[in-house]
Amino acid sequence: MLTNSFSFFRFCITILCLVLAGHGASAQELHNSLEQQYKKYKPGSTQRMMITGKYAQALFFNKQEDKAFVILNENIAYAKKVTDGKYAAYLYIIAAINYRLLDQVKAYENASRLAQLYEAKTKDQETKGYVAYGLGWIRARNSKDAEAVRYFLKALSFYEKAPYSESLNTRKASVYRELNSIYADWNEYELQEKYSKLSLEISLQQNDPMNLFDAYMAMGYMYEKRYESTSNKAFVHQAESYYIKAVDTYNANKARMPIPSNLSFVAINLANLYLNYFPASYRDKVLYYANLAKSHGAETGNHDHVASANGLLAEIALQNGDQEAAKRYLLTALAESEYDKVADPNIKLSIFENLSQLFQNENNFKEAIFYQKAYLETFKQIYDQKNTALGKKLEVQYEREKQKQQLLRLQLASEKQEQRLKEMSWQSLQQVQKLENLELLKENQFRKLELTEIENSKKAQELRLSQLESFNRKREIDLYKDRMDYKEKINTFYVGLTASVSLLLILLLYAYFQRAKGIKQKEKLHLLEMEKVKQDSKISNLTVMLEGQEQERGRIARDLHDGLGSLLSGTKMNLFLLKDTSNDQHQPQIERSMEQIDIAVDELRRVAHNLMPDLLLNYGLQETLMEYVSRMTTPELDVDVQFLHYSNQLPLESQLLVYRIVQELVNNAVKHAGAEQIIIQFIENESDYAIIVEDDGKGFDTTLLNNSHSAGFHNIRSRVEFLKGAMHIESQINIGTSIEIKFPK
Repeated sequence: MLTNSFSFFRFCITILCLVLAGHGASAQELHNSLEQQYKKYKPGSTQRMMITGKYAQALFFNKQEDKAFVILNENIAYAKKVTDGKYAAYLYIIAAINYRLLDQVKAYENASRLAQLYEAKTKDQETKGYVAYGLGWIRARNSKDAEAVRYFLKALSFYEKAPYSESLNTRKASVYRELNSIYADWNEYELQEKYSKLSLEISLQQNDPMNLFDAYMAMGYMYEKRYESTSNKAFVHQAESYYIKAVDTYNANKARMPIPSNLSFVAINLANLYLNYFPASYRDKVLYYANLAKSHGAETGNHDHVASANGLLAEIALQNGDQEAAKRYLLTALAESEYDKVADPNIKLSIFENLSQLFQNENNFKEAIFYQKAYLETFKQIYDQKNTALGKKLEVQYEREKQKQQLLRLQLASEKQEQRLKEMSWQSLQQVQKLENLELLKENQFRKLELTEIENSKKAQELRLSQLESFNRKREIDLYKDRMDYKEKINTFYVGLTASVSLLLILLLYAYFQRAKGIKQKEKLHLLEMEKVKQDSKISNLTVMLEGQEQERGRIARDLHDGLGSLLSGTKMNLFLLKDTSNDQHQPQIERSMEQIDIAVDELRRVAHNLMPDLLLNYGLQETLMEYVSRMTTPELDVDVQFLHYSNQLPLESQLLVYRIVQELVNNAVKHAGAEQIIIQFIENESDYAIIVEDDGKGFDTTLLNNSHSAGFHNIRSRVEFLKGAMHIESQINIGTSIEIKFPK
């Protein structure tokens, strides 16, 4: 009986792997469309940054890796200048994924770290989720499934908090497919079914044939695995149903399917399903789908599919008693597997074993021994790989137990939450009772209002009676008015006189206040002039102080070089002469003393150079900082400097100040932050210069900086004030520090 190992094709549900396998026309059309969109937006715009990720991936999958990284690095430089870190985080994680595909370990680890650094600087939940997804994707490819699951679940939690966007559901589906793949390896069928169904639900909503095909394949593969563990016939029929739906989806949308090899892929799965899990009456279907996979795989150049199809046909031929046909199919499968650039050793293992058995049945022991040796060599390779994977599997089991413990803790928290909800329900009942009491109180107030209206009616009647009495009194009032008219005229005269006097007083007060206001304005102008004089005096004092510091540094450097340097050199010469005349007992001590003098001379030169760099006077700021960075870089510390658009027009005095500022910032990062990487940027803009120094040290609380009496920061601020510039500091604990200084040209 032919050994059945041609069902080994594990269902790959990772979108990225499917894109890499495709060679259809739609992939080129997608590349052209993304290129047009990319060129439509101007450099540095946020729209261009967001399209850069998709465009770079399309270039990468079209074998244009160099161009993809050039575009990524160009837009990352723009994204780093944006306050919101979402754009830099997104582009860095795309770069990390591409570096991982090229197996450039240091590059993708550095890009991942920077993606996390900028992800912490944004509040955009979808970007945070995508960074977590990318980190999980990398760990899944590094066989760290437990860590990958944690990152994927973290990504889903961010996506749930994010507002709806066109890309949100697609990104959720990618996470579901990754979790489905991992849980399939872990035989966690309930979780595998959960994420397969979620992926299918999103695909049905989007009506994208490619995603729908992937979802149907995931469901079919999931039920096939369920049948293998339970032997429940319902599962195998469900697997058949979803595989057939995948075939129907492909046939109905051929023009929109970017991966032609998908048809041969699902055909192999169906042929294998019918061969291993259905009765012999399904033999015609096995032959149909195996031949379909063979012909379509040959058309699309997928040799692994052709090899698998030939293996299935060999199984049928052997069951029919045709050993010659089985041998031809096996040899064809072996030849096809050799064409595959990444051949699966399990295919060859099965082919070698079955060919050895067939030749042994024919008494052709020479060929049987040849294929048996090939089988043993291949088996050894797989055995070594399995031993390596065994340790990882034990680690995964440990992580799964940890997750179960976390689940129990979550259930306990859920019970506590339920208790809180009951308490809230009781409080709600109390509030309802209070509301009913308020309604009763309102009704009582309404009745009081009715009584008030009745009392008002009685008062109206009393008012009418009083009006009659007032009519009788009216005549008396008229007589009284005549007498009062005369008095009123006299009062009017006095009122007019009073108003005239008051108006005159108001005019006088207005004139007084206007004069006082003018005096205050003159005082303010005088104070501004005094402040300007103080500022000029402060700048003059700073100039004298900085010039005095540099002159003193130069004098000390010359004294050290000319005085102490000459003295050390003379001492070394005396020791050298003494060495020739001394006995062998003192030779080691003299040699050790000469080595210590050499170390002292090197240290003296370094100190003198830091006090007054000659490179700055002779070659300018750029060469001086490049030389300084090379001296500071060690195996434990990576220091890098970049000059952007620098025209070398900065005055020498300002160059010296910039050099001192950078020197002080780097010393602070090394001494206080414990940094492992420092990046220095000097940028010349149209109207100003910018200095940016970033490190990955332990960071500090910037609110404490104003209360600090550090001499280093005092010197930095003094030089920035002399340059008439401004300094901005951002720092996060255990993440790093970024200091930006701008000063005008």
